[in-house]
Amino acid sequence: MTPVHTFLGSLTLFVMAIFLGFELIKKVPPTLHTPLMSGANAISGITVVGALVLSNVRFAGASTEVSGWLGFVALVFAMINVVGGFAVTDRMMKMIAGKKKGGQS
Repeated sequence: MTPVHTFLGSLTLFVMAIFLGFELIKKVPPTLHTPLMSGANAISGITVVGALVLSNVRFAGASTEVSGWLGFVALVFAMINVVGGFAVTDRMMKMIAGKKKGGQS
């Protein structure tokens, strides 16, 4: 496979994943969004591992420096997602715990 075919295949898969993700999230009731965020944190954890593994792979004759920078950017975005998701989930759990104790926070 040529690099162009590999790129077009990857781009097609990326665009299809965007559409599928949008359709799935659009059909989820708002009361389930926060519990699903905890599951998304696990997926972002897998993204972190993938970014670490792929940061030293050579793509289509490019240097490993390019893939290292791309892996670093992917790692930063995934970590922002993981930390932010856990912060929101923790805040929600504290709100639920506050309601159980009679509204005290």
